[in-house]
Amino acid sequence: MNVLLFGATGMIGQGVLRECLLDDRVDSVLAVVRRPLGFSHPKLRELVHRDFTDFSSVAGEFADIDACFFCLGVSSAGLSAEEYRRITYDYTLAAARALPARPGLTFTYVSGEGTDSTERGRSAWARVKGRTENDLLAMPFHTYVFRPGYIHPLHGARSRTPLYRRLYAASSWLYPLLRRVAPKYVTTTEALGRAMLAVAERGGTGEHVLHSPEINGAAADRRP
Repeated sequence: MNVLLFGATGMIGQGVLRECLLDDRVDSVLAVVRRPLGFSHPKLRELVHRDFTDFSSVAGEFADIDACFFCLGVSSAGLSAEEYRRITYDYTLAAARALPARPGLTFTYVSGEGTDSTERGRSAWARVKGRTENDLLAMPFHTYVFRPGYIHPLHGARSRTPLYRRLYAASSWLYPLLRRVAPKYVTTTEALGRAMLAVAERGGTGEHVLHSPEINGAAADRRP
């Protein structure tokens, strides 16, 4: 399997990249980044690209991919509505539109619990996420949408946002409790990576919108 990865420098992307590099069934990973990752691996190739609203100049690099894992995203906190929409919707759809029109290609998008698929709710971020999901699901490839709740970082995965790093560090002791009292809303960076690899081999079958329980179930099926 040849994987195209967006968001490899973020917490989720770090976890997904790790699982791809560890999995013997993955032949290569092309990570589209704005800055170098700072390490090398025989399976990994980096593509430094600045304009995430337009991938037309590098679309030829995507010709041989089998699966695209889109892990790039931001919180709406502190952003204008226009900026949040640009990063959440415009970046994602620009990447999707640059993919080759090949049967069997899979696109997996990390959305979030609480997304408004009707696009009519009161929450602006949820409407933007909903529109992004809906437009991806209408595209001519196999789209899977992940809607995790709390994501626990494993194996050194770290948020690039200092505030989030502090929050994760302060609340990490709560994770075992959350797994017991609210298992429907908890997953890990490891599980997200394994679940993406699992759905990429489904050939478009199964549920296309996965919440934490379905993500964790798919990850269990993909254990090395």
